[in-house]
Amino acid sequence: MKSITSEVCCVALTLVVLVATWGYSECYDPLDPNGNIVVTFDILKWTDDGYVAKVTIQNYHQYRHVAKPGWRLGWSWVDDEVIWSMSGAIATQQGNCSAFKSQIPHCCKKTPVITDETPNSVLAAFAINPLGSSSSFEVIVGNLQGNSVLNKPQNLTLMAPGPGYTCSPLEDTDPTLSSVVGGRREEQVFRTWKSTCTFSSILANKTPICCVSLSTFYSHTITSCPSCSCGCRVADATTKSCIREGSSTASLVDDPDIVQCTDHMCPLQIHWHIKHNYRDQWRVKLTISNHNYVKNYSNWNMLVQHPGFSKPAISYSFNSTRLPSTGITDDVALFWGLDYYNDELLQAQDVQVGSVTSEILLSKDLESFTLSNGWAFPRRIYFNGDNCQMPLPDTFPLLPNGYKRRMPSKRMLLLLVLLYVLFCWL
Repeated sequence: MKSITSEVCCVALTLVVLVATWGYSECYDPLDPNGNIVVTFDILKWTDDGYVAKVTIQNYHQYRHVAKPGWRLGWSWVDDEVIWSMSGAIATQQGNCSAFKSQIPHCCKKTPVITDETPNSVLAAFAINPLGSSSSFEVIVGNLQGNSVLNKPQNLTLMAPGPGYTCSPLEDTDPTLSSVVGGRREEQVFRTWKSTCTFSSILANKTPICCVSLSTFYSHTITSCPSCSCGCRVADATTKSCIREGSSTASLVDDPDIVQCTDHMCPLQIHWHIKHNYRDQWRVKLTISNHNYVKNYSNWNMLVQHPGFSKPAISYSFNSTRLPSTGITDDVALFWGLDYYNDELLQAQDVQVGSVTSEILLSKDLESFTLSNGWAFPRRIYFNGDNCQMPLPDTFPLLPNGYKRRMPSKRMLLLLVLLYVLFCWL
């Protein structure tokens, strides 16, 4: 009886641990362990009734970027603060400012929401464009009775551009330093608050957006995306959830989520084709297809986890770089489009999908390279930071075990018999 009780307790404890760590595992990305977005408030100077602050949003994600229409930052005031004016950003709503007569504030809302001053503002992934991975603005905060007591904004929220981010409370940190007079003098702000925002795919509450298919030069079999990867196709031919091939899209252009009808129902399909096998190198053709009829993807990027990237690789039509992969057995490569050439993945049309493609030439590590047992296929692929659905290994195109032995013809057998008689018996 005691052993049964102990087994039940062990099972219960295991379930508790799994539940407790489930959400954490969704926030932690082993391919980008330090990926997050940091929001910094720097108090630059005091005013008669408040302060001037510089707010910086820094994206430290290696391959997750903030796409169009850009970020939105919100918080709650503790006291009766108002925003007198802003530079580099705007509050989306002014709120009720009827209590002010001589000077009208920019925003009087208790919970302001701030967005970039320019439409379609984006934050680049840090590994692709460090200089474009941050955004900042200045805000003049007032309507405070002196500045002896200064309360931090609370309940920080970040939309980038959709949900998924959870921000920690703003905390006091060492004041930000800056160099002036050609680097001969160092100055610091009066006060600095920081918050770290982490991403969770569960909180984003969205279905997968991409899937992976596979093919090779040595097999006629094509491994398609797993069925229902991003949702299941409705059998009814009159359904409005997708558009069948050859049908007109004119009446459905207002639906941003409308896609081409497929067995996988993913907006994006990534195809990995092993094209050639040379003596010291091997060649892959990588294609990204957009099945959306309305949505484009600007400044896209794709991450591929594959042991073949331990050696140098050449990408002919994409930018590429290797990323550090601490604790990951396979190497990781990041790809993105060339400026003004294929950095935008266009939407599908009535007769074809939008696509970008590149061939990749990889050098062989002769100690590990093989085409058998699925080694030449990627372990994981991410598109814009989202994990794509991979086929199961038992569906991968198989390497032929060998060619059937050709049986010698009757003439060949007769010739062999004659040669045997001539050399052995005469």
